[in-house]
Amino acid sequence: MLNQARREGALYLAGFIACIPAANWLIGHVGTVCVPQGPCLIPVAPGLAAPSGVLMIGLALVLRDLVQRRLGKLAALAAIVIGAVLSGLVAPPALVYASAAAFLLSELADFAVYTPLAARRLVLAVLASGLVGLVVDSVVFLWLAFGSLDYLPGQVVGKAWMVLLALPAIRWLRDRDARLGLAPA
Repeated sequence: MLNQARREGALYLAGFIACIPAANWLIGHVGTVCVPQGPCLIPVAPGLAAPSGVLMIGLALVLRDLVQRRLGKLAALAAIVIGAVLSGLVAPPALVYASAAAFLLSELADFAVYTPLAARRLVLAVLASGLVGLVVDSVVFLWLAFGSLDYLPGQVVGKAWMVLLALPAIRWLRDRDARLGLAPA
């Protein structure tokens, strides 16, 4: 069982790390409209658009929780630091500081909320930590990158979609872990 947990943790970590360059690439290349000197936007709700990177950042918040569940708190903190550095390295030059700062602060906020809740209520922990993390990420990134919170509603909704869509898989994982006797790290 320990090997299975480590393998799953390594997969979650790889997914988490992959979300970072994917988000930075999406924001500049994929959308129904690309704003000159701004982000490419996707619809996230009727009449509401967000920079396309929101999809990967929402997923990264969930994957970070799973890294912590499988590999432990220190691995999760190390992943956050590595992720912030990588975010700064792969972001477009104009977004380096915003990307790295938003990533670091949002993932630390996610960690702070997830950690005390995870042992008792995994699904609630992922939901609550994801919501806190996505708000922090959205506010910090938008303010530092664009000096405006114009895209805040779309950012929050887009990231929330990814967190909400992951919840059935989190519940399945929790139930499977209980059946297999697989304890969190």
